[in-house]
Amino acid sequence: MLTPTKKTIVLGDGREITLSTGKLAKQADGAVELRLNNTMILATVVSAKEAEEGADFMPLQVEYKEKFSAFGRFPGGFTKREGRASDYEVLTARLVDRVLRPLFPSNYHANTIVHIIMFSSDGVDAPDALAGLAASAAIAVSDVPFEEPIAEVRVARIDGQFVIDPTFEQLEKADMELMVGATYDNIMMVEGEMDEVSEDDLIAALKAPHDAIKPMCVAQKELAAELGVVKREYCHEIDDEEIHERVRKEIYPKCYAVAQAGSADKQWRNEQFQKAFDEFMETIPEEEREEKTPMITRYYNEVQRDAVRRCILDEHIRLDGRKTNEIRPITCEPDYLPYPHGSALFTRGETQALATVTLGTKLDEKLVDDALKHENERFLLHYNFPSFSTGEARAPRGVSRREIGHGNLAHRALKRMLPEDFPYTVRVVSDILESNGSSSMATVCAGCMALLDAGVQMKKPVAGIAMGLITDEGNVKHAVLSDILGDEDHLGDMDFKVTGTLDGITATQMDIKCDGLPYEILEQALRQAKEGREHILGLINEAIPAPREDYKPHVPRIVTMEIDKDFIGAVIGKGGEVIQAMQEETGTVITIDEIDGKGHVEISAANKDNIDAAVERIKAICAVPEEGTIYTGKVRSILDFGAFVEFMPGRDGLLHISEISWERLENMEASGIKEGDELTVKLIEIDKKTGKFRLSLRALQEKPEGYEERKQERRPRREGGNGGGNRGPRRDGGNRGPRRDGGNNRGPRNDQ
Repeated sequence: MLTPTKKTIVLGDGREITLSTGKLAKQADGAVELRLNNTMILATVVSAKEAEEGADFMPLQVEYKEKFSAFGRFPGGFTKREGRASDYEVLTARLVDRVLRPLFPSNYHANTIVHIIMFSSDGVDAPDALAGLAASAAIAVSDVPFEEPIAEVRVARIDGQFVIDPTFEQLEKADMELMVGATYDNIMMVEGEMDEVSEDDLIAALKAPHDAIKPMCVAQKELAAELGVVKREYCHEIDDEEIHERVRKEIYPKCYAVAQAGSADKQWRNEQFQKAFDEFMETIPEEEREEKTPMITRYYNEVQRDAVRRCILDEHIRLDGRKTNEIRPITCEPDYLPYPHGSALFTRGETQALATVTLGTKLDEKLVDDALKHENERFLLHYNFPSFSTGEARAPRGVSRREIGHGNLAHRALKRMLPEDFPYTVRVVSDILESNGSSSMATVCAGCMALLDAGVQMKKPVAGIAMGLITDEGNVKHAVLSDILGDEDHLGDMDFKVTGTLDGITATQMDIKCDGLPYEILEQALRQAKEGREHILGLINEAIPAPREDYKPHVPRIVTMEIDKDFIGAVIGKGGEVIQAMQEETGTVITIDEIDGKGHVEISAANKDNIDAAVERIKAICAVPEEGTIYTGKVRSILDFGAFVEFMPGRDGLLHISEISWERLENMEASGIKEGDELTVKLIEIDKKTGKFRLSLRALQEKPEGYEERKQERRPRREGGNGGGNRGPRRDGGNRGPRRDGGNNRGPRNDQ
């Protein structure tokens, strides 16, 4: 039996994480099994021995998968097997990727695949918070080059206290939730949502998880040392120092001049940068160009990056000529499209987002069917990034991971500001029409305006801004940039997106690309982001000061009501016959759920009259019958001794033959009553034991003069008997014949 090598990490609340290697997936370059209570994750890494020809980047792919069997569930769908990654799995993989990718050597270009698979979970501990640690540990025990281990943890603020890797149950009580990825020395990635927290609260929330991550990094180093791991040697780049020096000498001044020009025209800048590269390539002998182009391109990118960064640090000139805290011109145009339920166009510089809002019913909810989550979602936000937005000729290939990630950030930014108990299912779609910097933050702004235009009574408007950072070695000089361009994101050291209201932050996402970022710089970035956010919110408020007072005419109307849970069955009816008939007859869509011991009913229709009709029908079903009340009902069936009348929806009462008329009727035919007749009856009795109802027609008729009720005649019982003797005729609205008991006629009964 194989004996794995193990390391244990103790969390602050006493829970233990165990990392073990050497037993599972031994043909992978590295494999680690992570366990926390009943949660088990396997992470593996495999990296090609050689890079593909011409590769000049790190081709890393991270895959995260949660097995349905891990939680004792069958997958949905017809095939009953796991299919493509869910949005949740994609988002988890992206979180891991964003921390791992910067820590591979910049000259390592071999295809590398990281698989993270959850094989066991009891639904208590959140596995996504453990994925980064498992993946990093797998790389640590492999020979794949990697600068240093990382770990990710979730931090949540619950009742004012920061909790590391909270359980699902604890997470429901949190007003702040962040996923933080870091090395032993530096925070690398932050993403999360919060309930309008202050900048100081966010800074404080970053310190607690970093302290928890440090022992996780130490454990990985100890595990690798115990195994005697030696990283592989590789050579994925060809260098020529002479050409390197020439590129720096000849191209750097040209790139610096383009940056120094401070032109807001992105196309002009790109043309000038390309011209500098092309002019240099003309100096390379034609027979050597194809071979040396990848190398020269790499040198050129390095030189361009240095020129732009030095221009910002030394002369405080940004690529488009703005000051470091200046935001590009913004236009806000709500109600841009005539027919969607809500729409808005948000343009900031060369970034443009067109957002639409659709309001639907409960039937439009999205079913989330993940291994550990099976629920309905009523607020959806979808982000689309077509290639024409950046002037590229690229065919669409379905929804990308980037689109899922950007949409998720905007979703988290807005969702806490939707009104409580909002009856509609809401779908926001953001289509990016132009992009040059932070289209996700443009989505937040456009989405907010579209919601207001749709008449959604948001608690407060939300806006977002992306911050950048340029530093030199040792942070001697630094520049925090507001509203970064795409090039500033690519060439900079930080991409820090912050969304919020005037009163606090609602969501954030941060990727740090440099070693070591003092909290003082983070604090400056947050203060500067707040100024920018307030400026954008002011413009949104000018464009649409308040939500639309009423929905547009073609928006479906929804009314909600609560009924006693005991009436849910009556409203639905046998096989759904009652609710289906009600929907067909009133032209409405009706849904019923039991929530907190009550029946929660939603009624939607194109107009108010239809809704009112359905409401009245439901109220009638749920009404409590009262003795002495007069009802109009329909005859459902005729029997020898009377008729059953549905006097309220779903409620039948007996109209006995003796209660039809003041005259004595020999049989029901003499009454003239037929099935389907409408009768106005009075409820004269509710049997408290059986709940049965007695109805009367004659109680609504004038009593004949001199009328006398016949007395009921009974034969005396014999002493000592229990009802023996022949039973004579009984006056109960008609003569009573022999009584059937089990199918036999009951004759005279003898005393025992």
